[in-house]
Amino acid sequence: MKVTLINTSDAGGGAPVACLRLLKALVGQKVDAVLLVQHKKTTDDNVLGIATSFATRLKAQINFLRERIPFILFHEKDKSVRFAFSTANVGTRIKNNFLVSDADILHLHWTNSGFLSIANLKELVDTGKPIVWTLHDMWAFTGGCHYSGTCDNFMRECGNCPFLRDASENDISHIGWLRKAALFKDAKNITFVTCSKWLAGVAKQSSLIKKLRIEAIPNPIDIDIFSPKDKAAARLNRGINADAKIILFGAANINDKRKGITYLVDALNILKATYPQSEKIKVVIFGKNKHFDLTQLPFKVHELNLISSQEELADVYSLADVFVTPSLEDNLPNTVMEALACGTPVVAFNTGGIPEMVDHQQNGYLAQFKSADDMAKGLHEVLNADAKLSANARKKVLDNYTNEKVAKQYINLYQSIIKQ
Repeated sequence: MKVTLINTSDAGGGAPVACLRLLKALVGQKVDAVLLVQHKKTTDDNVLGIATSFATRLKAQINFLRERIPFILFHEKDKSVRFAFSTANVGTRIKNNFLVSDADILHLHWTNSGFLSIANLKELVDTGKPIVWTLHDMWAFTGGCHYSGTCDNFMRECGNCPFLRDASENDISHIGWLRKAALFKDAKNITFVTCSKWLAGVAKQSSLIKKLRIEAIPNPIDIDIFSPKDKAAARLNRGINADAKIILFGAANINDKRKGITYLVDALNILKATYPQSEKIKVVIFGKNKHFDLTQLPFKVHELNLISSQEELADVYSLADVFVTPSLEDNLPNTVMEALACGTPVVAFNTGGIPEMVDHQQNGYLAQFKSADDMAKGLHEVLNADAKLSANARKKVLDNYTNEKVAKQYINLYQSIIKQ
């Protein structure tokens, strides 16, 4: 059984990280699996990149701009939605690539940013090959947004999109819905997989794919890399006091509105004003930060910027007493799983797929949605909890998200599809 995974890249965001981890998990279980990407950023021998020459890299960049610039010039409501909506009007034909032709199963992941257009996806469906499509967000069943927020137009035919300044019944979200309706019409060879049960439930309410097969399988994680490290050594290496109370926050882009950093600012201010012994608290932040002013935070901040090494990332999680994510919409965040794997309890809002990982007051704290007060309470509680939370955090991952456990779920799915 030959499986070709397909993703825009193999590093540089949540979906690429999750996809590459799945590839390694499958290969570890002796599956003949490869990953086809537009942009290869790692040295993994099982990954093949398409944009490898000057000409193909130029074409990829032009495709990205051809999709993005019209949206920016004519449609986006404001800069906050610039990368929250994808039209998939342009892309690259890959149906004749040998990794597609030779595959027994095509396993799609995240293919936006000018990699595959809806027309390119239709070409893959029309091959008749079995297709597994792992959804890392809502895009496959909306008119173009990656997360819909409070909008439920995806349950109908989209249109009047709140992301657009020219919203109307026949706006580009409705046009995108129609194009996807044509894509999925009679597409009996597609099985959708969501990384969380939450997203599966949302997908089953969508007008586009609710009648197709939808399964929920989590992302895997390497429990040897992401494991509890020496906290004292990790702190010493970064000049952090051994007796400090460390709150860790991180994201691929901490300025992303969906990541909710404004709620974190409010929660930390409440924490400092309301709870005693806050003088020992220090905040450690990692991730891309172009615009956020760290002086808004009421505690001393140690900024680490982007971390590309998984081994270093595991060290960073291990030095913290708690990992906090004020995310407002998320599927099954890699950061939460990574923190838990390193034995670091998590404080987060009770939203999306997060409650499937964080068990309230067992391995972290689930704060009431958008309540900075409750998030502050959770941070105080976890910072002063005993070691049981850390042990429970690690156990949650060992019981549910190891490479072996997740790979076997996918293998069973592949085999069920081939037998049809």
